[in-house]
Amino acid sequence: MHGVDLCDTPDAHLGITGFHVFFNHIFFIRSSTTWTPEITHVSEFLLMRLTEDPELKTIFFSLFLSMYLVTVLGNLLIILAVISDLRLHTPTYFFLVNLSFTDVCLSTTMIPKILVNVQTQNQSITYTGCLTQICFALIYVSCENFLLGAMAYDHYVAICHPLRYTVIMNPHLCAVLILISLSISVADALLHSLMVLQLSFCTDLEISLFFCEAVQVIRLACSDTLINNILIYLAAGVFGGIPLFGIVFSYIQIVSSILRMPSSSRKYKAFSTCGSHLSVVSLFYGTAFGVYISSAVTESSRKISVASMMYTVVTPMMNPFIYSLRNKDMKGALRKLFGRISLL
Repeated sequence: MHGVDLCDTPDAHLGITGFHVFFNHIFFIRSSTTWTPEITHVSEFLLMRLTEDPELKTIFFSLFLSMYLVTVLGNLLIILAVISDLRLHTPTYFFLVNLSFTDVCLSTTMIPKILVNVQTQNQSITYTGCLTQICFALIYVSCENFLLGAMAYDHYVAICHPLRYTVIMNPHLCAVLILISLSISVADALLHSLMVLQLSFCTDLEISLFFCEAVQVIRLACSDTLINNILIYLAAGVFGGIPLFGIVFSYIQIVSSILRMPSSSRKYKAFSTCGSHLSVVSLFYGTAFGVYISSAVTESSRKISVASMMYTVVTPMMNPFIYSLRNKDMKGALRKLFGRISLL
């Protein structure tokens, strides 16, 4: 009795054929457009257009240019005022100088490209330029996040442990906090940029923002983005959550300490010390959460773009006003600086 070769039966041929079709479908090997997404070599992305109206184009260009100049000049004035006044050579103003420098860098990463696109009516940004913008934006946003946490810790030590302030907040600790913030920010930004570099993209290369942002670029990818998404939310939860937790914890301790103060004048002085920082923290995290809430609630890309602009453009512009208008020492340093400039 001869054995039957199972591979020669009609059912076997049908099964093998079906297996090959299934295999090709999973790995996108089949050349038919039904199975394979059209993957293209990416040389540039397209950013969202602000407006097509020539009159509005001039208005938007003037608006963004004014915001950029105010941001740069305002933050540079704070840096120069702190450097020129020896009374402000303290940990509090050391962190403020770094925050102002970070705001200048963040605005420079975003606004000049927006101005060029508005003026030329060309919404394209090169692939390299987009990755560069993503990397530097992540560095500066993350640095600002850590700096706000360090400033909250500085206020906590100043109010809750005033007699040990100079011992705890020594120059070595301040420098270490800055270096740790910068190192983590750079490492996180490079990791995200390298992960985006591995992605393949289809023909739809239009970003729903006025600038390149990691999440929006990842959404355009044809390849698997599961690891990228996990990495982004994990990094945001850890590197964003730790400073935020530190800020909340510091202010719980600060409020508890202030309420135990017997003198109302001391309470007012302590609250005024924290007022500027609390305003900046509220603006920074309020606009940041607004971006994610708006992206989750609304499908309008323009509304998400406006929320993102508040987060990355308006906040750096407002910080100099908050710290100069609510701080007597800063007002005095600025008056001295203007006096010196007028004598030149």
